[in-house]
Amino acid sequence: MVTEPVATDSPARAAGAATAPRPGRPGRGAGRRRSPYPTWFYLPAAVVFGVLFVLPTFASFWFSLTRWTLFDSEFIGLDNFRLFFAEPQLVTGLRNTVVYAVLTCGAKVVLGMLLALFLTSQVAARGYLRSVVFFPVLVSTIGVGITFQVLMDPFGGFINEALAVVGIDGPGWLTDPRWALYSVALVDVWKGVGLATLIYIAGIVTIPREYFEAAKVDGAGPVKNFFHIILPLARGATATVIILALIGGLRSFELIWTMTRGGPGFTSDVIASVIYKQYQAGFYGLSTAGNVVLFLLVTAIVLPLAYLLNRREVEL
Repeated sequence: MVTEPVATDSPARAAGAATAPRPGRPGRGAGRRRSPYPTWFYLPAAVVFGVLFVLPTFASFWFSLTRWTLFDSEFIGLDNFRLFFAEPQLVTGLRNTVVYAVLTCGAKVVLGMLLALFLTSQVAARGYLRSVVFFPVLVSTIGVGITFQVLMDPFGGFINEALAVVGIDGPGWLTDPRWALYSVALVDVWKGVGLATLIYIAGIVTIPREYFEAAKVDGAGPVKNFFHIILPLARGATATVIILALIGGLRSFELIWTMTRGGPGFTSDVIASVIYKQYQAGFYGLSTAGNVVLFLLVTAIVLPLAYLLNRREVEL
């Protein structure tokens, strides 16, 4: 059945009828009720984050102010921090931590970029080579440490045996105080450069091809492409690699402890190994205070650096 339009007495009434809200629907001025589901979806992640990070962090701050064992605790204020900063090996550990973090971070940034440039070019078996570069990241840190401890043995180790074939007398990679820390750092770079490479590859492949085509028309070569296109537009990837590598270097423990135990002597001790030695000696509150100091150190270095790198990326 076809219904004819209802005639209105005046244009004003027609306009009012057109703008009047329909029955059963809120008017334009009425606010829409937000669904509770998006907020509640955050709850499982918030619970996991709170249980695994927030609660242990606050518990660590509390136990750093106590002398505790598994059965009791005694509040002693800041005494643990005074003892920690009076630790004779602390200066050596702090210096080694900074040196180790800077060396490994810088090497991962440079090598990761170079490998990413190579693996995003028209090279044969590109996918296979990417897998090979990333494979060390998947290997256990303890297993890598034990393997290279054998390879770097000054007496009969594969590396020194191979150097002897070409007439080079290899050093004591892990037994010479001049080489121990740098040897572990080299292994750390070998293990972690695959992740830096993967991040750089992801950053490079997202750069629009039009930029390279325009640069080719202008006569730009690979060097100019790198400095004027890839390096600026991959700044986000660079910031990510720097932050991750720096955090890993400042917190490094497993590889150093597996390969050198902080030796020879205390020459390759870092803050984490100093803390672990205090824990081994039964000074649980003291080692907890050391962990708090390490947490604050990493936060004080990484947060301003992350802010600076992200601000420059936004300005770009």
